[in-house]
Amino acid sequence: MKITRQKHAKKHLGFFRNNFGVREPYQILLDGTFCQAALRGRIQLREQLPRYLMGETQLCTTRCVLKELETLGKDLYGAKLIAQKSQVRNCPHFKNPVSGSECLLSMVEEGNPHHYFVATQDQNLSMKVKKKPGVPLMFIIQNTIVLDKPSPKTIAFVKAVESGQLVSVHEKQSIKQLKEEKGLVKNPEQRRRKKHKKVSGPNPLSCLKKKKKAQDTKSSASEKKRKRRRIRNRSTSKVLSEKQNAE
Repeated sequence: MKITRQKHAKKHLGFFRNNFGVREPYQILLDGTFCQAALRGRIQLREQLPRYLMGETQLCTTRCVLKELETLGKDLYGAKLIAQKSQVRNCPHFKNPVSGSECLLSMVEEGNPHHYFVATQDQNLSMKVKKKPGVPLMFIIQNTIVLDKPSPKTIAFVKAVESGQLVSVHEKQSIKQLKEEKGLVKNPEQRRRKKHKKVSGPNPLSCLKKKKKAQDTKSSASEKKRKRRRIRNRSTSKVLSEKQNAE
């Protein structure tokens, strides 16, 4: 039974990897219901998830999920401890927290660019996740972790991409990277660097030239004064020599 379960997981992972760019480490978003089910089934998530998915995993959650578990009280204290040990991902509800299910749905919007897995026991949330193509869904049944097969919405999306009707997010990212490598599209970071290279204010070399001109004018003025002194000295010496000759 365990071997067949891993075969199905390997098959589903290959589907998401080839069509949506899902890769290791697999980022698994946990909600409170999944943590509570793992606690009841005595499932060690950090040990069993990498074995089941046959790859490196990262357990993740959001602030909204942690806030929701805190408000639910002592009954979900153990689930809160499991969630607190996970990595907290930034969500757009920093100032105004929302429910855990609403928060997890917002994390997989716009084609799930971060390749999150959603792990939940909430049936309502599971139905909404299945309507979003490219989002792997996980749940616990009979104390075992299960990776759900691709939803009909996901399969229809892949068929539309293969027929050329749509372009997947993974393909858009790869096309953008190829264009940046070939120089067809400028990288926004390079544009920012070019803006910083602009020099404001006067050219320092021009300032140095102006100082040299000022020094030249000073030197010419001093030379003129010296010439005048020499002329005066010559005139006074002539007058004295004439007086001596007259005497």
